[in-house]
Amino acid sequence: MTVGPSIRVVQPVTTEAFETLVAEALDGLPPELGALMQNVAVLVADWGESPDLLGLYDGIPLTDRDDYGGGGMALPDRITVYRLALCGMCGDLDELRHEIGVTVVHEVAHHFGIDDDRLHELGWA
Repeated sequence: MTVGPSIRVVQPVTTEAFETLVAEALDGLPPELGALMQNVAVLVADWGESPDLLGLYDGIPLTDRDDYGGGGMALPDRITVYRLALCGMCGDLDELRHEIGVTVVHEVAHHFGIDDDRLHELGWA
């Protein structure tokens, strides 16, 4: 998920506080979706490959798998949420919490095989 030009928050939240906000966003997902997210690592990093990248899904969407994640030894899919990019676009903690939630939903949707075009249609991009 990427955005355009941004404003800076006076003080970015700590990595620990940001990880807590990401965990809260994950806890807010419907339980039936969370149960289907097996072998997915959710990580926090300061920046992605570009400064406007807020999150990134790296893996094989469930819709593209032969076994839908069952059995087999496979490395986990990864969702990375970029702390400083998100802090830099938000004016306060409430806005940051909201944008983390949107980013988490966006990247989780990619795990379930929903592409950016469909996310735009649904208002999550």
